[in-house]
Amino acid sequence: MNAGNLSLVLLAGAAVVIAAIAAARIAHGVGLPSLLLFLGLGLALGDSGLGIRFDNADLAQVIGLSALVLILAEGGLTTRWAHARDAAPAALILATAGVAVSIAVVGLAAHWMLSLGWREAFLLGAVLAPTDAAAVFAVLRRLPLPPRLSATLEAESGFNDAPAVLAVTLLSATGSHDGPALIAGLVVYELVAGAAIGLATGLLSALALRRVALPASGLYPIAVLALIVASYGAASLAHASGFLAVYICALVLGNTRLPHGPATRGFAEGVAWLAQIGLFVMLGLLASPARLPAEILPALAAGAVLVLVARPLSVLISVLPLRVPWRHQAFLAWAGLRGAVPIVLATIPVSEGVPGATRLFDVVFIVVVIFTLAGGPTLPLAARWLRVMTPEELQEIDIEAAPLDLLHADLLQAEIPPDSRLNGVEIFELRLPAEANVALIVRDGKGFVPEPTTTLRQGDRLLIVAAEEARTKAERRLRAVSRAGKLAGWLGERGL
Repeated sequence: MNAGNLSLVLLAGAAVVIAAIAAARIAHGVGLPSLLLFLGLGLALGDSGLGIRFDNADLAQVIGLSALVLILAEGGLTTRWAHARDAAPAALILATAGVAVSIAVVGLAAHWMLSLGWREAFLLGAVLAPTDAAAVFAVLRRLPLPPRLSATLEAESGFNDAPAVLAVTLLSATGSHDGPALIAGLVVYELVAGAAIGLATGLLSALALRRVALPASGLYPIAVLALIVASYGAASLAHASGFLAVYICALVLGNTRLPHGPATRGFAEGVAWLAQIGLFVMLGLLASPARLPAEILPALAAGAVLVLVARPLSVLISVLPLRVPWRHQAFLAWAGLRGAVPIVLATIPVSEGVPGATRLFDVVFIVVVIFTLAGGPTLPLAARWLRVMTPEELQEIDIEAAPLDLLHADLLQAEIPPDSRLNGVEIFELRLPAEANVALIVRDGKGFVPEPTTTLRQGDRLLIVAAEEARTKAERRLRAVSRAGKLAGWLGERGL
């Protein structure tokens, strides 16, 4: 590749990303999961569209697994442990026993309805078993759901990748004659060891990042993401579950007060979006539109069993001992969205040369497209019909990601230096514009909401919320008082 070719590649890559961003905006406006339009973009670029040929299942598997690591990392970093703690029992049972039930139901149905061999039938069940983190996060975080309900779905989508990957890998392996007891022991080891490595990596990383002062704030997000990816590598080298290690490591780091935490979460979100775009476009390129029509009816049958039988039954069995309200159970059953994970898992049997794997990939692709198209946009309707929405629930907003432009407001931060005349001034004596207010004072490392008579002190850090039109006046007033004291106006100081 020479410099001229590089320019064309970069231009084409940028055009694809920009088109995907535009597609994401369209999808958000009509309530569709973005992944569907990303897949459509890949199909449009492929053999039946612009003619880009991509049929390397091994490369697709490597790229897909790498992208899933980044998507899971963002999911763990943005999951609140305070909510996930209460939802953890239900999520863990859904991610283990629920996955097993789903594999069994879909496998049995596929064997009898689609005339698949037992191995291929259970492979289809294993590939379709996991819910997709990207699809779940994208849809659910726009709905005001009870924290425990949304956390259950989010944590399940983070946990259930690991058991599903193990099941698909074992079913795709050739020449294995291990007994059931040995296989069960292997599965338990991989899950336990992966969780332990993720927890250890997360705790050690949090300790290191809180003690080491990096020279630039932009290094913290890079360091956090690198440490999370390192947990995947460490777990894989130990023949443990890398996906489980990634999610738990990210969960630990996301719930630790690290320097520049909001910036880190914003960076991870951007990387995850880029990973989703690349992943879904690649999977669209890998699919062959010429083969898909022949598998529509088998895919509809398998998808119907998955959505109407396997998912509700797995939810019912999993949450039976936890006394989950029936309305929540019904929503859990309907909200088990599938996305990139099943399609990526479908590349494993293809790369292993399993007979019938190409047909399995096509069936999975159609199931994901059709049932995500049917399920994603209907989730708000299902939530309202089941009366599980809670509009009064507070929504956490990171400062770097806050939609302040939509609110026409700004957040200002000020620190009172040793020579400032702000020292000794009471809040009401600042005489800030009516559209501005001191929302928080941090003093000696502790934050509190000030009263009008609170006296400012040297070293205080102020967080000020101001309407956009009042920002300049508030800044000038603070500057004036800092120079000339509370009588600055009388003394002619305007803070210019």
